[in-house]
Amino acid sequence: MLENLMAWLTGNLSPSARIWTALAPAIIACAYFIGGLLLFCIRCAFKGIPRDEETLKRGSTVLVGFFLRHYFFWVIQPLWAVILRSGLPANALSMLSGLLGISSGVAVAAGRFALGGWLFLFAGILDVMDGRIARERKEANPAGAALDSVLDRYVDSAMLMGLAWYYRGTWVLLPALLALLGSSLVPYVRAKGEGLGVNVRDGAMQRLERVLFMGAGTALSPILEAVFWPEEKHPMHWLAVVGLVFVAVMSNVTALSRFRNLVKALAPKRQEARSGKAILGLNALAGALATAVDFALVLALVEWVGMMPAWATVLGCGLGAVVNYSINRVLTFKSNGAVARQLARYSVVSGTSALLNAGGVALLTLHPQLAYALGWWLVRGVVYFAWNLPLQRDYVFNNEAPADDDLLEQRPHAA
Repeated sequence: MLENLMAWLTGNLSPSARIWTALAPAIIACAYFIGGLLLFCIRCAFKGIPRDEETLKRGSTVLVGFFLRHYFFWVIQPLWAVILRSGLPANALSMLSGLLGISSGVAVAAGRFALGGWLFLFAGILDVMDGRIARERKEANPAGAALDSVLDRYVDSAMLMGLAWYYRGTWVLLPALLALLGSSLVPYVRAKGEGLGVNVRDGAMQRLERVLFMGAGTALSPILEAVFWPEEKHPMHWLAVVGLVFVAVMSNVTALSRFRNLVKALAPKRQEARSGKAILGLNALAGALATAVDFALVLALVEWVGMMPAWATVLGCGLGAVVNYSINRVLTFKSNGAVARQLARYSVVSGTSALLNAGGVALLTLHPQLAYALGWWLVRGVVYFAWNLPLQRDYVFNNEAPADDDLLEQRPHAA
């Protein structure tokens, strides 16, 4: 018995022990929550869905809807009642949640995924309850809210840092770092929006979803490893990898969506000739046609005229730029600004775009494990959406921007 206990504490587990350390808590939890779900459905059939006011205020997501959220807070009522009657302060629950969450990161870094996953899930449950306890007892205050928010960031970061440490020698390190970035940006953009008077709570991957997918995937992953790869000394824990990659992608999508909505809400309103999707489509079409014309001219000059490829490329780039400029001016942005000024600005944007693309590809080639073609497309996409499209819309073809001469006239002359 003592030997089994020491093996469990040190992590020196047999395949069957690895299965049971992951499965035993899952059996207990599943029995409780599945039984609770049946009772909840029966209760809803006769009395309707019990409405949780805080859940209604917080809203729902595509991944976890209102029904599941109301069910979760209904099924944990026994634990809620015990904690409420115990008299434990809300800040104590926040600290306990933080300690368990940080411990989960330490556990997964050492390869104890079952232990780390269950600690992370239980830390999430406590995090849900601390604010409710404070509001129920009329003890809610800004200091407690700040403590809870900061500890949440430590818990999420500790878990992801533990996963990054475990996967440091594999490709999974990149999703772990991306998940760390996205999990930090999602609450930051919301807090920044609230500070500026804009409510941005949209997105599918909020904290509840992150806790569920990362916690459940990590806690149950040793089962698959023990069944299919029992002799692996450093198993991949593929279920945890799937959850981690999903959180990495969706958390960054959520952060970017919130950031876009925040900027859109704060930016000065301007009248567009057409929708953003139409502008994006026409701008992309202009780029594609310009590239086709560029290539056709180079091919003709080299094959039929016998010109050197280098000079043909220069002429092809020039013609492609003219085609791209003309289509964007006439069709995409319907601009009526001064042609000379627009051409000068277009040249600046195109030149800097070429430098950014070349520099980005050069940096990515420092990592030979990344395919060159993938790096090329990645850089092109980032530069297009972050530099080319916004500057063409707001700098080159912006009809609302006054000309440079007008700006000079508006400045007061020195006495």
